[in-house]
Amino acid sequence: MEGKREQWGSQFGFLMAMAGSAIGLGNIWRFPYIAGQYGGAAFLVFYLIVVFTFGLSIAIAEWSIGRAGRSDSVGSFKKLGGGLWTIVGWFSFVSAFVILSYYSVVAGWIIYYIKYSFTGLMDAVCHGSSEATFWSLITNPVKSVMLQLIIMLIAVGVAIKGVSSGIEKMCKFLMPALFVILLMLIGRSLTLPGSFEGVKFYLVPDFSKLGLEGMFAASAQAFFSLSIASGTGLTYGSYLRKDDKIIKLAPIVVFFDTLIAFLSGLVIFPTCMSVGVVPDVGPGLTFITLPGVFAKMHFGRMFAIAFFILFFIAAITSVIGLFEPVVAYGVDQMKLSRKTSAIVMGILVFALGVPSALAETSLIPKIFGKNFLEAADFVINGWLVPITAILICIFVGWVWTKGAKDEVTNEGKVRFKLYPVWLFICRVIAPIMLTVLLINGGKW
Repeated sequence: MEGKREQWGSQFGFLMAMAGSAIGLGNIWRFPYIAGQYGGAAFLVFYLIVVFTFGLSIAIAEWSIGRAGRSDSVGSFKKLGGGLWTIVGWFSFVSAFVILSYYSVVAGWIIYYIKYSFTGLMDAVCHGSSEATFWSLITNPVKSVMLQLIIMLIAVGVAIKGVSSGIEKMCKFLMPALFVILLMLIGRSLTLPGSFEGVKFYLVPDFSKLGLEGMFAASAQAFFSLSIASGTGLTYGSYLRKDDKIIKLAPIVVFFDTLIAFLSGLVIFPTCMSVGVVPDVGPGLTFITLPGVFAKMHFGRMFAIAFFILFFIAAITSVIGLFEPVVAYGVDQMKLSRKTSAIVMGILVFALGVPSALAETSLIPKIFGKNFLEAADFVINGWLVPITAILICIFVGWVWTKGAKDEVTNEGKVRFKLYPVWLFICRVIAPIMLTVLLINGGKW
């Protein structure tokens, strides 16, 4: 069966697919506003430290489990650990399934904003109805559900085509396109009057604004951004060839993921501050504040169109990345064909996503003060993902140690000078840090 398993067509294709999965809403949407809340550059410095130590270490661990297991997340843990360790695979599967159900809703909003950027967005903003526009979208049950359906149809279509012909081919086209659009947006943002204040805020550290809370936020963002413990890294890793060098590939993916987050800040901060807007307003930055900023700029319509296309590329590659662990489960554990698994799982994910699409309508009740989308995000990213990441570290560091060493060193063929450091991070430092994040972030 191992010989029949799909594989990536090239290392470049894998890098683009893995980077596409990691580079999502966490980079374009969440990173700028979180950085804005905690002093810009100070947050950035600490974020870089976390992402290139703990984030990178756990990514290597996940890919190693996936390649050794040659299966979906459940199958890999069943094969390598068995017994109760299979539960970790189930945690990864559930995380991917639930995150995708509401992630596809937010991705659907972006489609609406691309269309609206071509038509009446600027006019609406100029009349002071930017916030009203956003709320009219998320409280409209038909629009929200239909937009989510479009996203899931795209995901199903790509998944049916397979790993190399579907996921890899799409990401090899979309990721370079994302980078080009991002550079164009940076060029425009840096030429705006007063944009230097945004660059200064972003790149000159003021650690007095970071604080312990900012450190927690930077750490949480690092894991969120890299799609840690959501099943994607493990499943994508299962399609790697045995001679691919995980310790060489992982830093490249982390670098690109971090680069896009960093460059996104060079779009957001100079643009906002050029019109006197401080980019620390929270999640509404993307859908409410930025359209207002675009409206005050020359050629703001074109800027808005380019930004939301960039935003969509980041979102759809992450959707595809989250969907693959779910599809792989159907193929590996339920013995369905890829086409059948993609269709069946697509329907199930869409069904679970409907309450998130209707979260701000009167049709879905609040759950202890949170709407359905917020509650789902809290349970998964606040609890299940950190718990899964802790168990992955323990599994690699203390249980499957010999197998992990064989994978990261290609059975001794690749020299890994930092292996003792990596092992110590997985065994001790990462579990402690993740436990602290779980305690601090897991409060309803």
